[in-house]
Amino acid sequence: MNRRKFIHRTAAGVASAASIPALANYVHPAIRTIYSNDTTHIMSCQRPEDRRADFTDELLAKSITEAAGVDAHFLQPGLGWMPWWKSKIYPAADHYAWLREEHGVKGVQTVGRYLMEGGDMLATLVDTCRKIGVAPFLSFRLNDGHHVRDLKEAIRRDKPTANMARHYWDNYKRFRIGPDLISWDDGVFDWSIAEVRDYKFALIEEACANYDIAGLELDFLRHWVRFGSKTNADQRFEITTAFVRRIREMLDQTAAARGLPRRWLCVRVPANAAVRPEQGVDLAALAKAGVDMINLSYSYFTWQDESVRRAHEEVGDSASIYAEMTHTTMTGKATAGSGTQPFLRTTDEQFYTTARLAYQQGAQGLSLFNFPYYRYHVTDTIGPFHEPPFHVLPRLKDRAFLDTQAQWAFLSSGRKDAILGDRLLPAVLNKGEPQRFPLLMLPCAKGHAGGVLRLRSDEPIADRRIEVSFNGVQLEGVAPVSMPLQHSYAGTWLGESEELACYALSASVPIHDKNEVTVTVKEGIRVRLIYVDATLPR
Repeated sequence: MNRRKFIHRTAAGVASAASIPALANYVHPAIRTIYSNDTTHIMSCQRPEDRRADFTDELLAKSITEAAGVDAHFLQPGLGWMPWWKSKIYPAADHYAWLREEHGVKGVQTVGRYLMEGGDMLATLVDTCRKIGVAPFLSFRLNDGHHVRDLKEAIRRDKPTANMARHYWDNYKRFRIGPDLISWDDGVFDWSIAEVRDYKFALIEEACANYDIAGLELDFLRHWVRFGSKTNADQRFEITTAFVRRIREMLDQTAAARGLPRRWLCVRVPANAAVRPEQGVDLAALAKAGVDMINLSYSYFTWQDESVRRAHEEVGDSASIYAEMTHTTMTGKATAGSGTQPFLRTTDEQFYTTARLAYQQGAQGLSLFNFPYYRYHVTDTIGPFHEPPFHVLPRLKDRAFLDTQAQWAFLSSGRKDAILGDRLLPAVLNKGEPQRFPLLMLPCAKGHAGGVLRLRSDEPIADRRIEVSFNGVQLEGVAPVSMPLQHSYAGTWLGESEELACYALSASVPIHDKNEVTVTVKEGIRVRLIYVDATLPR
């Protein structure tokens, strides 16, 4: 599409209005819990009874209503390159006609059929959320790189794949960050180029102009790299902040045009403060530019650290902070391609403990990401699978409830991913060289029973003698425990007994906030730690 046609379509798209019910009387609720929906509920992580080839409004509505108990539902309609709504900028019919007529790519994908038959994800989102009293948000991925995995083969064949937007295929030689045809970091587009930003802005504006959404999330983590080497830190901050300011102005204008109250603006950003400057994310500057909500994410993982406290120090009360939690606290080595890695499920008590820690550091609330991944996806080898623990959702905003629950604190190695920043784990402990690890805990006022502290390696360590002290108190070893608190996920990569070293933890030893765990290998060769956790039952 040339620039003249693109601008014409942009103007036409914003001027038109989808015929969906208005929400002129919509009142912003106090948002404590957020649920992110990227449609994997429908496309892969399905209920057994819903497994079929079609994408339907009925299944989309189910994926919204099953997350009962949250305050806001964040829908990601597509990857941010092609609109999965009724678009005049880039209609689905035009996309498939271009593939067929110019590149000989025949057939229409599942979502494409849905769109060409009149499906409209944002209309379904707004209508369903209105019925259940939940705030409908559009969550928009700013630089998603999923299509990059197909780029090398697409170039070899000299034709795009069906999930490559025309904007990407026509411009990948000029706009992509680097030459590596496999790396997402290189394959996504460089945001220092105005046309790259303008395309994303136009799609966002079209959606905001035509649908009664309560708010917008800008997802800076899909993919988190947005700049190449030709821009310096100051330029990245300037470009990012200016884009957010432009979005804020557009949100206010489109809300007024539709008779809506002020829309919320949320940003999903790296939770690790050390990672943010590289991509021009300055929380204080974004709050001044009009951001209302900051969603702190470790991308794929539930994490426990002081990121909420740090973010709160940066923005004060000028924006609300949310801590994102997911289906897993750690993944292992993939057995094949993407998505085949074994993963350690996030337990109820880990959700509750993480939520309590976030509130204690000043969070407004919690957000949930990849929640349907408890269900079957990709391969049997990473099972067994379960229904997601939807029962935790309404409890995450009940501070009184959280204050009475068992504690499950942890440190995790996650996986090798630059978005996590510097990690405490994995750590290699050499014989006779103590290493100290911080562990955040908030013992309940009514007290706990004695629990267990565990060390987990990715190799057998039963032949080592490992000494552990907790806040200076030496702990006594106990038999390996794979499930220190009962949960539903037996058999899901919990670690073999010979990979665990466990210790009795008196309830009187942990203190509020930061605790110090000191680990020393006394006998045997070095130990590689990938996970440390501590539980206190009620």
